[in-house]
Amino acid sequence: MLRNALSAATRPALQAVRATATTLSAGFPKITHRQPTKYGGVYTVTLIPGDGIGNEITDSVKEIFEYVNAPIEWEQYNVSGMSSAGEDLFKQAVESLRRNRVGLKGILFTPISQSGHVSWNVAMRQQLDIYASLVLCKSLPGFPTRHNNVDFAIIRENTEGEYSGLEHQSYPGVVESLKVSTRAKAERISRFAFDFALKNNRKKVTCVHKANIMKLGDGLFLNTFRRVAEEYKDTGIEYNDMIVDNTSMQLVARPSQFDVMVMPNLYGAIVSNIGAALVGGPGIVPGCNVGREYALFEPGCRHVAKDIMGTNKANPAAMILSATMMLRHLGLDGLANNIASATFDVINAATVRTADMGGSATTSEFTAAVIKNLN
Repeated sequence: MLRNALSAATRPALQAVRATATTLSAGFPKITHRQPTKYGGVYTVTLIPGDGIGNEITDSVKEIFEYVNAPIEWEQYNVSGMSSAGEDLFKQAVESLRRNRVGLKGILFTPISQSGHVSWNVAMRQQLDIYASLVLCKSLPGFPTRHNNVDFAIIRENTEGEYSGLEHQSYPGVVESLKVSTRAKAERISRFAFDFALKNNRKKVTCVHKANIMKLGDGLFLNTFRRVAEEYKDTGIEYNDMIVDNTSMQLVARPSQFDVMVMPNLYGAIVSNIGAALVGGPGIVPGCNVGREYALFEPGCRHVAKDIMGTNKANPAAMILSATMMLRHLGLDGLANNIASATFDVINAATVRTADMGGSATTSEFTAAVIKNLN
């Protein structure tokens, strides 16, 4: 089920012709216990386009899926986080995910003001216990950046830490925010990281923390990680740990030292943005969120991009590649290979590029180029 995502080495003949198909390969530990909803050979998938550029980039996915006749039926919910008025629709979308157990999602806007609603992105992950976030950061041959040897996976605990949402004003001008850390959740995300490393022939897992200051909370996360790491010692996987501020510096100075990184929630939000910047930006970094029962696929860098909403300028690559990860989760490896290969071919050809990649192509033109490259 949660098997290789994007285009893994499943077909040597295909690899020989289109080596870029394997640029971002990833496998998941097998953790979902129930099958996705399937009727008559067609999978029903919950689709939440999200705010900002969400409709434009999910339309790209729908157009490509329609072209290849993917056996996917969308159950679409146009949830918006722009106001709290959409709470009923949000609840319906969550119920749809409970039924279908797999979804494709854009990013929902979260207001900063105190009167605004809580993050529905976070609420969805917490309510469904979609505890593991995976973001893949890898240099692409056709889009050179300062570092050309970036290849790491960011695994982020999704359901607790500073994102617990437990805040109150204890006295006027004094606010207390609770950071919740549990041994059980630190252990399962650490195991996820080592299992991911094993399945993908990764060599090292790095725990990112701030245990020098938060000795109890992050200390629990770090010590649990070390205990789990000892259980994997015979596999040959190396492990180390690094303080989060040093990690940020090391990422921009020498990113090749990282392979698999595992960390609490807030650090993952920061590190995934750094990782995206290293390889070309949020438009090309895919991701997903998985748990024991549900899988939700979305771009790895969680940006709404309201500034270019409706302009047909958004790069749909991250959403397209996230959708191919979803296809692999559903066992549709052939379709996933085909779409991922076509997407990488367009990027590596460097002739059709959206504004974020230094070009002038529209979202529609990028999508058309991907379709043209499909087998």
